Amino acid sequence: MTRIARRNRRMSRMAAVSAAALLALSACSSADSGAPAKSDSASASTSSPGKVSGDVTVFAAASLKESFETLGKRFEKEHPGTEVTFSFGGSDSLAASITGGAPADVFASASPKTMKIVTDADGASGTPATFVRNQLEIATLPGNPRKIGSLEDLTESDLKVVLCDKEVPCGAAAQKALDASKLTLTPVSYEQDVKAALTKVELKEADAAVVYKTDVHAAGDKVEGVEFPESADAVNDYPIALLKESKNTEAAKAFIALVRSAEGRQVLSEAGFLKP
Repeated sequence: MTRIARRNRRMSRMAAVSAAALLALSACSSADSGAPAKSDSASASTSSPGKVSGDVTVFAAASLKESFETLGKRFEKEHPGTEVTFSFGGSDSLAASITGGAPADVFASASPKTMKIVTDADGASGTPATFVRNQLEIATLPGNPRKIGSLEDLTESDLKVVLCDKEVPCGAAAQKALDASKLTLTPVSYEQDVKAALTKVELKEADAAVVYKTDVHAAGDKVEGVEFPESADAVNDYPIALLKESKNTEAAKAFIALVRSAEGRQVLSEAGFLKP
């Protein structure tokens, strides 16, 4: 074999080795560049399920108004693209609306009795959970000009007192406290929810109203609160439930989770609610 032939053969062999090395390097590079992409894809798929979006309609007891509106704003901030719509009122009326077909995703009631209206109609998804409790207090005019100091004082004939309707949780609790004390009280009016009862005092249309501590707290200096020991025997549990006819279960579950979270408990506690 000539020197030139040997050199050409050696160069061909080197070229083949170089080509193989380049091919292997290319394959390795391709695999390396693909690995992160696969990881990113897996990470994205992990975070995407259960993404909260859309509208959430919450039916809630009137006494929850200030706290839930605060939590609603936080929920919308934490989940961009969501909107929480509230319907506040007497729990019995809200329960009747739900069983009557009113569209809602979440129901937060001021008593187990009114929640039972919904569960008996098979309207709740899962078991309702108690998330707070609430205690009664007497709301008087600022400065307490009539010097009301007890539940018995409300029985004075010349005193204008307002109660919630007996079918409403705050009215049922007030009646329970009166019965335990063997007191008879004839109010000037029965109101359909606790906010309506409190408003009567704020407008000076009544001297006093039996409402929740949370409502006295929310009213600020518009009223003055008077505690009475009998209220300890008439504390209301507040249950919350996902509704079976919810159109947005993921967002509804997320809102309930916020209400029951440490953040939610703090907001509710600051409003005067008791821990469950």
